[in-house]
Amino acid sequence: MRRNKAVPVNLAAKSGQVEGQPEPAPRPSDPTISVIIPTLNEAGNLPYVLNTIPDWVGEIIIVDGRSGDDTERVAKVLRPDARIVHQGRRGKGAALRAGLEAAKGDIYIIMDADGSMDGAEIGAFRDALIGGADYVKGSRFAPGGGSIDITRLRRLGDHGICFLIRMLYGAHYTDGTYGFKGVWADRLDRIRIDTDGFEVELLIDIRAHRANLRTVEVPCFETHRIHGTSNLNAARDGLSCFRVIVRERFRRYRVSND
Repeated sequence: MRRNKAVPVNLAAKSGQVEGQPEPAPRPSDPTISVIIPTLNEAGNLPYVLNTIPDWVGEIIIVDGRSGDDTERVAKVLRPDARIVHQGRRGKGAALRAGLEAAKGDIYIIMDADGSMDGAEIGAFRDALIGGADYVKGSRFAPGGGSIDITRLRRLGDHGICFLIRMLYGAHYTDGTYGFKGVWADRLDRIRIDTDGFEVELLIDIRAHRANLRTVEVPCFETHRIHGTSNLNAARDGLSCFRVIVRERFRRYRVSND
């Protein structure tokens, strides 16, 4: 069995403590886990996705984006304990916001519903967070990771995104567009998701870095989407990511002291 080895990202500079804030409360050694899965017409993929999630996960939240297929029914048949949340606005960012607001666990894990991500890797995210990280990024390009789905054009675009983030923010990420992520619930308010689109994944990375969260990358392996077609558009979504990178660089950012 392949073991995911967490890789610190500028960890020495990320104490997770912001000057002027009180020391955070001690975290549980056996935290509860909430997995948030945005869906849009993923009925054919959910049997695989849900069956890969470990039994020790305490809460599964399916965020349905007004699917026209049997996504909701399939989810309830496979996991009667799953919570179904209906997002009010269109877009992946809106879906993540709805799911995270509904979650009740100590740790939040975000993963896609297309079958390209393996729920068995959730354990590596949990271990990295328990081990001291505030925020964990899945990476296809960290040592030990990989992908059989990414095209040469998308890989080039991701490389460009990581380069811009390094130049503008000083964050040495190896993957800029992968959506497998984990965060402690008590750190979510430092990120404040306020976008509706696909660029939400990049926005979370940037704001986690600017909020001085202790960040770790976990190598992951991406496979092909099992059923259906992706909503990803390389040109459109790439432009959205570029706008987010530039906009956030010149945005005044203040971490809440609440």
